[in-house]
Amino acid sequence: MATAPPLIEDLTTADLAAVQAILEPSQLHVDLVAELERDFALRWVARDEPSAPALAFLLAWNVVDELQLLELATHPEQRRRGLARALLERLIDFAKKRHKRLLLLEVRRSNLAAIGLYESAGFVTTGVRRGYYSDTGEDALEMRITFDPTSGQVVPSDL
Repeated sequence: MATAPPLIEDLTTADLAAVQAILEPSQLHVDLVAELERDFALRWVARDEPSAPALAFLLAWNVVDELQLLELATHPEQRRRGLARALLERLIDFAKKRHKRLLLLEVRRSNLAAIGLYESAGFVTTGVRRGYYSDTGEDALEMRITFDPTSGQVVPSDL
């Protein structure tokens, strides 16, 4: 029996505690109240049904012709259900429909699950930021998807 796709909605103040419970196990720190006030922030949650608790969270900044994916996290007990993939696909669709030029992110070099997700969604690694993460000194991989701003279609990478 197939499960229904997750419901993706904008983050609201009612979601703040559930999203903190998603972020904390991954040691992610986001000022959610500040993000709710930023008009350029995309703040989405994935849930099983309306009024159900948030199970996954995405934060991206929408600036001019670029999107910067800042955080994508799933509650540990809900991983491997396709929730992060659904949020990421929604972001890619947003980029295409709004004729963005780039979708960018940084990811810890050791986060192989996230890197695999991003690569399967079409991201390519474009560089390394040495010692990027202040908590561990770990490197970050820079990844991106490039779009044709006229058509919204993904531009194949020459990398």
